[in-house]
Order: sequence, then structure tokens, then C-alpha cells
Amino acid sequence: MPGLRLSIPKPFLLAGFLALAGITGCSTTDTFEQPAPVPEIDPTVKFKQVWSMSVGDGHDGEFLYLAPLNAGDTVYAASADGELVAVAPENGKVFWERELEDRIFAGIGGDANQLYLVTREADLLALSRDGGEERWRAPLPTEVLAAPQSNGSMVVIQTTDGRVLAFNAADGEKLWQYDGQVPVLTMRAAAAPLVGGDIVIASFANGKLIALSADSGQPMWQYELGQPQGRTELERLVDIGGQPLVLESALMVVGYQGKLALLDIRTGQEIWSKKASSLYSPMIGNGSIYLASANGDIVALRGSDRRELWVQDRLSWRQLTQPMVSGDYLVVGDFEGYLHAISQEDGSLQGQLEFDDEGIRLPAQRLSNGNLLVFGNSGRLVSFELRPVE
Repeated sequence: MPGLRLSIPKPFLLAGFLALAGITGCSTTDTFEQPAPVPEIDPTVKFKQVWSMSVGDGHDGEFLYLAPLNAGDTVYAASADGELVAVAPENGKVFWERELEDRIFAGIGGDANQLYLVTREADLLALSRDGGEERWRAPLPTEVLAAPQSNGSMVVIQTTDGRVLAFNAADGEKLWQYDGQVPVLTMRAAAAPLVGGDIVIASFANGKLIALSADSGQPMWQYELGQPQGRTELERLVDIGGQPLVLESALMVVGYQGKLALLDIRTGQEIWSKKASSLYSPMIGNGSIYLASANGDIVALRGSDRRELWVQDRLSWRQLTQPMVSGDYLVVGDFEGYLHAISQEDGSLQGQLEFDDEGIRLPAQRLSNGNLLVFGNSGRLVSFELRPVE
């Protein structure tokens, strides 16, 4: 399928932190699990800071997913209060910065020509990559949490009420709209659509993954990751909160209270599936599949047969981010702002850093030089290198 590529994931758990994580549609007074305390470890690796900067007020106290855009030779980052910066990934040198007049609610997306953001007032903005100047804006029907995605000719956004809209990248003209169905109660998650040359793949809160024609927005195939079950709306949650991973001609995707599945990217036919529950994209490394499960456990599965290799349960209910592979380790953040380094081999905790006291909601990103990029909720943007403890 020409043009389909993995986009920046953006980007959690239910239980004891529902009030923090956010749900949409109704409220709850149920009692949930409490997060595990920060575990005491004997570290073998440390997070060595390479460079650091502050990007506005970060998420500014709002439950957003403003993940930086790693474009290879440039990292773009935005804050809720409208600060936009472009920096060099190797040393953090600021190429340019711009103060936008709008508050930002979703982003950053981008293609070879432009950057894309969504404002608090539900406008889609197209900005120059050279200096952040506004090129066009288009009104949206309601709020957007997931970063806009582009294949260079069109930009696609997905609203929190299940609508998928495509716009001409050149001038912002609306091309088509697909209206998906969402249940009464959903997680406030942000699964960005995948946008290829001829197909758009969108994830929905009703547990369905739907492929749409890039030309018309008409459905091509759909796959159900989870079926609502139980008597309460909480029990019936089946959101897909993480963007699918593209693995050559296949997609790997996981749902909340559903399953982990590998699908044929052209037809949506299931290649294999396994019961699982997560609101973050799976991660691949060293021939294994890694999941941040809904209860906070990190689970490693052997890629060849999905046999469980190990489970790290000392971070239960700490609202972990999607794991990121870094050398022989996995790195996750948590709601209290700690970074944790986990051995890929056996799941043991090998490193720890208190990074941002406002928490970490976004997964770390791996830069082209192998270092990690971490964006905390307060707006702290830092590049780290994992090094052995001397």
C-alpha cells in the first residue's frame, strides 16, 4: 500500500486514576485500585541529560497529549499556551520559536511542507515549518485530542466524538467526513489516525478499527478488537487508545478490555490475536512484543508465538506511558513524573529518575542518534542518554 507510514504515536489506564485520566460521557463514584509506591531499586543504568529546555507551560494543567514531532533533523514542540519551537535534536539549539495567539489542544502533526495543530476553539491550523507562520485554518465540529496526520496532500483529524475529517493540505478545503459511532462512556484518549497514500486507518472508542478510502472516506474494511460486556458502562469500555503499529504489510493493534492482534493491512483479516488490555500502542524490540497493560503491568511476549516471557508488576496502576526501546532497555514514564528503565531480557527495574513533578503523559521518543526525548507535563523537554552506573 503506497505511502502508508508509521506516524508519531501519541498516545492509558482505568482503575484508581480515572479522575486523573479523564472519562467522557458520565461520572463514576466507584472505588478503584491505588497506585503502587515508587519502587526502591539498585540501579545499574542512569539517565544522563544531554540537553534541556522549557516549552511554555507544557500542558498547562489540562489533560492533553501535545507530543513533540520528531522530524529527524528537527524536533518541533508546542505548549497549551501557544509556544511553538523548533530545535536541533542533537544539542537542543533553538532554530526558531513563535508565540501563537491561540491556545493549543492537539498536535503536533506534520509533513514535508507544514506543521499542523488544533486550537482549543477547534480550528485546524497549518503552519510553515520554517518559522511557524500561519498558512491557513479550518473550523472543526468539536474538540480534537489526537495530533493531525498528513500524507503530504491531505490532513486528517479525528474528533473526540468519533468523526474523521480530511482536508486539502494546500488550502484547508474540506475533502470528506466519516461519522463513527462512540459509546456513552469513553476514555479521554488520543489515538491518531494512520494516513497513507490510499487509505486512512482510524481507531474508535467502540473497539473498532476501520480502514477508510483516502479519496472518499468510504469504509474499506473494519475489525473489532473488543465487544462491550458487563452491566455497567465502565465494564463495557472497549476503547482503542493507541495508534496501530505498521509492520511491513501488517498492522499490530491492541484495545482496552479486548485483544492484541496482527492484521493484514490491505484486507483487515486477522493473522493472529491474543487477549489483552491496554490503551497504548504495543512496542517491538529484540524479537519481543511489549505492552503497558491497563493495570500498570509491563508484559513481554515472544514475537514468534506470543508466549509470555515476563511480567513487571512493581509499577501497578502508576499510569505508565507506552514503553520505548532504548538499547537493551525499555523506558516508561508515570503519573508522578518518574522515568523507569526496565531490562528487556527479564523485566527487572534497572534505572529510575524523578523527572517532572507534574507527571509524564507522553511516551519517550527515540532520536536518530539513539538518545531519548522526554516531554513532561510541565513543559520540560529533555534529551537523555542511558549510561551504565559507574
